Amino acid sequence: MKKTMKMLVAGLVATFAVSAMADEIGEVSTTFNLLSPNSKIVIEAFDDPDVAGVACHVSKAQTGGLKGAVGLAEDPSEASIACRQIGAIDEAKLGNLKNGDTVFKESRSLLLKKLQVVRFYDKKRNVLVYLAYSDKLIDGSPKNSISSVPVMRWN
Repeated sequence: MKKTMKMLVAGLVATFAVSAMADEIGEVSTTFNLLSPNSKIVIEAFDDPDVAGVACHVSKAQTGGLKGAVGLAEDPSEASIACRQIGAIDEAKLGNLKNGDTVFKESRSLLLKKLQVVRFYDKKRNVLVYLAYSDKLIDGSPKNSISSVPVMRWN
């Protein structure tokens, strides 16, 4: 029992540590709640931790209301992603990347649901592909979004 609890705490710490890399860019309200926070769409930005020169923006739904205010709401699985090359990319390092590496992770419910962004390198086309999806310990969601970043010479 203690081992399970330690693993759960370690997982939560890791989830929040990765999500701390995102910067909130803005938000728009989607519902009005008089006495509690509104439900909204939030836009966040993060840099790929392994590929300098790539930045991604993620938009995601965030549940408001009383449950949302105290952190008990489960946010919807919908998310969208757009990634762009914003600086020079060291092409020599691209061959060392592992397909499916997590570059962003954020909790979407109290314990079991996460929004993740994973990266793939399409060597044939010299393109980085970022996949945003939501997973849940018991019942995942097929809802997803991708963004491709052609690797260009940066002058």
